[in-house]
Amino acid sequence: MKTPPRPLPHRRPGPLLALALACALFAAGCSATGGSADASGEGGAAHATRPKIALVTHGGKGDAFWDRVKRGAEDAAAKDGVDLAYSNDPDPTGQADLVRDAVRDRVDGIALTLAKPQAMRGPIAQAKAAGIPVVGLNSGIDAWRASGLLGFFGQDESLAGRAVGEKLNALKATHALCVIHERGNVALEARCAGVKKTFDGQTDMLYVEGTDQDAVAAAVTARLRQDPTIDEVIANGAQFALTAVKSVRASGSKAKVATFDLNGDLVAAVRAGDVQFAVDQQPYLQGYLAVDALCLYRANGNVSGGGVSPVLTGPAFVTRGNADSVAKYAADGTR
Repeated sequence: MKTPPRPLPHRRPGPLLALALACALFAAGCSATGGSADASGEGGAAHATRPKIALVTHGGKGDAFWDRVKRGAEDAAAKDGVDLAYSNDPDPTGQADLVRDAVRDRVDGIALTLAKPQAMRGPIAQAKAAGIPVVGLNSGIDAWRASGLLGFFGQDESLAGRAVGEKLNALKATHALCVIHERGNVALEARCAGVKKTFDGQTDMLYVEGTDQDAVAAAVTARLRQDPTIDEVIANGAQFALTAVKSVRASGSKAKVATFDLNGDLVAAVRAGDVQFAVDQQPYLQGYLAVDALCLYRANGNVSGGGVSPVLTGPAFVTRGNADSVAKYAADGTR
């Protein structure tokens, strides 16, 4: 008689597998209980839908930086078995309205940016009153706790700015022009203030209209022609750095260009020597971690950073010496 095989011994899942299973249970549980029911409270077809997480940013139209944030969030949502609703508006009032829309839609979690923290206070309070967990990402590292968020994923912009100032000292720069493409954006202001704090040379601010690249180019070109002592232009975004490179050439200036943030074209410019360096805050990682954190909070009660410390995703310097190792990921849209 053939002896049946012995059963395998039971083993508890490892911690990573357990968390993955918890997220799967969160998705299954919300689908079964109608956690994403429609605003009328009728439920209906919503009982058969997957849980939904809303990502609401202050990103402008056509800004490739936010494509990377969204890509990371989408990949995390796909892994966790939840639906992602992405929306954006650079106007703080418009962004606040989008968050309120997400609350009315009774989403299962909200991830948002705090470029203008004051504008987000009311919508965040409404989300908390509705029992919707909210995390922050990218902008607002100094405001997320006061705003009552569960956690924050991003770069300490003041720290990043100070690191840039120190790097400029090492490069023997003497006069930096820090270009701010959105007045009042706390992250951009903190970066340039950080540069000024540690840079031994002179630091000037130039405010430009970031929604109009032609206007940005004209303003930077004019300033470089006006002051030939400027030997470093610091941009606050990849596309603005590439525009600054053109302005340097058009003005006849000998200034170098450095930047915060990167994309595929910017990495190519670093490899070619047109841009000295870039500070990478890893936007893909910000979107990914924000969505994953909401899933784990709903499924397992996890709070990243314990609710008291942000989860830092930068700064990391991309230079001509290490750009080759980043280029592949930048081309894929994940760096």
